[in-house]
Amino acid sequence: MRITRIQKIAAASIAIALIGGAAIAMPASAATPATRYITVNSEGTVKVAPDAVRLNATVSIVGANSKSALAEASTASAAIRAALKTSGVDTKDIATQSITVYPEYNYTQDKGQSLIGYRAAQSFVVTIRNAKSAGAIVDAVVGTGGDSLQVNGVTPFILDTTKATLSARSDAVKKAKAKATSYASLLGVKLGKVVYLTENSSPSNYVPMLAMAKSADTGATEVDLGQQDVTVGISVQWALL
Repeated sequence: MRITRIQKIAAASIAIALIGGAAIAMPASAATPATRYITVNSEGTVKVAPDAVRLNATVSIVGANSKSALAEASTASAAIRAALKTSGVDTKDIATQSITVYPEYNYTQDKGQSLIGYRAAQSFVVTIRNAKSAGAIVDAVVGTGGDSLQVNGVTPFILDTTKATLSARSDAVKKAKAKATSYASLLGVKLGKVVYLTENSSPSNYVPMLAMAKSADTGATEVDLGQQDVTVGISVQWALL
């Protein structure tokens, strides 16, 4: 009698254990509904007036030999540096891009190739932090360098994009949320928490070609700064309720 009761209790315990084990072994997908979400891409853009200008210029001299050509180019380059400093450009904003010396040839149909001298050149890239003074600085450099100076480019740019980038990010997030809300409304669901946000690319600004024009009244060079776009692209995913 006693043995039979112990056997029944043991059998009941085994049955409960098996039921519990089956419950634990149930897949998570069967216990909870599938996660739903929505992902959108967005770009935020702000227009900013450039606050600096980049000047690319080259001093180029032809001499009887490479040594004299380089010496003349160095003298002309020193005068250019002095003119830049006098115009308020800091030394740290004047950088040499290249220094070259090579033979210069003249080609004619009857005589062919003939050596006419040696050309020495030094190229600079100059950061003008006060964009409004760019025209006057260009005039000062050209006036100093004369015919030995080539202005290869004058380009406005945004020196510090920090504030513009923050505004562009804010714009991108607002547009992303508006787009996601629109889709949720169309699907008859509600947005939950943000699952993730990814910035697809680094903040970028488009640098347009710059035209310099002489003022009809003063003859001074004017640099048109215009506006540039600072853009940030993002991808955002929301859970759906």
